[in-house]
Amino acid sequence: MTVVTDTAQPEVEVVWDMVRRAALASPVLLVLGFAIWGTPGLVGAAYGLLLIVVNFVGSASSIAWAARRSQVLLMVAVMGGYLFRLAFLFATVWPVRQVGWISIHSLCATMLATHLGLLVWEIRFVSVSLAHPGLKPRRTGKIQSRRT
Repeated sequence: MTVVTDTAQPEVEVVWDMVRRAALASPVLLVLGFAIWGTPGLVGAAYGLLLIVVNFVGSASSIAWAARRSQVLLMVAVMGGYLFRLAFLFATVWPVRQVGWISIHSLCATMLATHLGLLVWEIRFVSVSLAHPGLKPRRTGKIQSRRT
């Protein structure tokens, strides 16, 4: 009897797909930030986009790391990681809230739009099946026949 062990990390697969989508959406967000708030808006949009991408990658990395070790550590990583990432976002936004070269409105709007937008956008591509954890399998458009 053969035992198949699944070494795939669906959370990492999903987050890298989100990073790819963030790269696709970034020109629109940067142009919007510049169009509404000028150069400080562009800087704020870029900084906000960077913070959210780092937040998602940090989340997936900590969950993937803890999932290989134990369930208890996974729970600690999920809850503690959430609190740590909230503190990280606070610590990276608070010092720049009143500097002139960054628009706090652009920063916050981009962080909110990117965070929620990427999550909603990614919902369409995440599989809710244990047969294919992570992203849904891509359809090739070809009918594949099985020969036995």
